[in-house]
Amino acid sequence: MTTTLRPEGAEHSWPGGGRSRRWQICVNGRPVGGLRTTALPRGEQWWGEITELEVTEGRRRGRATIGALAAEEVLRGWGCSRLDVPVPAGADAALALAGVLGYTERMRNMVKRLGAPPELPAGLTAHRIGAAEYEDWLAEARSGYLADLLDSGLTEAQARAKSDADHQQVLPDRHATEGVALRQLRGADGAVLGSLWVALRQAALPDGRPLAWVMVVQVDEEHRGLGYGRSLMLLAERECLAAGVHDLGLNVFSRNEVAIALYTSLGYRTTLRVLGKQLY
Repeated sequence: MTTTLRPEGAEHSWPGGGRSRRWQICVNGRPVGGLRTTALPRGEQWWGEITELEVTEGRRRGRATIGALAAEEVLRGWGCSRLDVPVPAGADAALALAGVLGYTERMRNMVKRLGAPPELPAGLTAHRIGAAEYEDWLAEARSGYLADLLDSGLTEAQARAKSDADHQQVLPDRHATEGVALRQLRGADGAVLGSLWVALRQAALPDGRPLAWVMVVQVDEEHRGLGYGRSLMLLAERECLAAGVHDLGLNVFSRNEVAIALYTSLGYRTTLRVLGKQLY
C-alpha cells in the first residue's frame, strides 16, 4: 500500500507572507485522514508547523507517521529550517508519535482561571514602566527572552529572528502600547526587584472568554531566590482582574523546571506542549 499526501483545497496566504495548506492523508488514493502544514517568516528564516493531524481510518498502521514525514518534506520544500508541533494536553498518542519522530519538548502553555484578586506581600508595590524606564527594561527583557530561546534548542540566528519579530509585533507603540501592563515590582526602600509584562487581551478561549497572557516575568539577579517571582505572578493576576479578564495564561520553556514548579503551585495547568526539531 502507498501512503501519500493530497491537497485538500487551495493554499491560503497569511499576513506578512506566511502560507498554509490542508492535506488529505491517502492510502492508494483513498483518504484516511488529514493534516495542515503552515510556514511563517521569522526574519529571514521560515518556521514550519504541523497541525490538525488525524487518522480517521486504520489507526495504528503507521499512517500518521508517514503523513507527518511527508508533511516535513512539504515544509522543507517551502524553505522552513525549523519545525514545531503543538500537542494539546491529554493527546498522549500524538505526544508519543512526536517523540518517535525526533521532536523534543521546547515549551508548554499553562492557564489558570482566576478568583479574587490576591494581595501583594507587605512592603511590595507596583509601578508603571514609562518612557524613562522603558529602554532599560526592554533591553533586559530581550536579553532574557533570547537566552530562553537559545536554551530551548533554537540556533542563535533563529532565536534572534524570533525575538525581534515577537517584540515588534506585540509592543508596536513601546511603553504606550494599548492593552498591556508593564510594571516594576519595588521593595519598601524603593529598590526595583523585578518587572512584569502582561498582554491583557492576548487571545480568546474556545468559549469566547478573553485570555490575558504573561509575556515576561523577570526578577533582578541580585534578588532571585527570595520569592519575588511568586509576587510578580500575584501582581499579574491583579492586573488581569483589574482589566476585567478572569483567565490568565503563560508560556514556559520546558527546561525551566523551577518556573514550572512555581506556576503549578499557583494553580496553573498545562494546556499545550510545543515540540520542535531542526529540518536542516
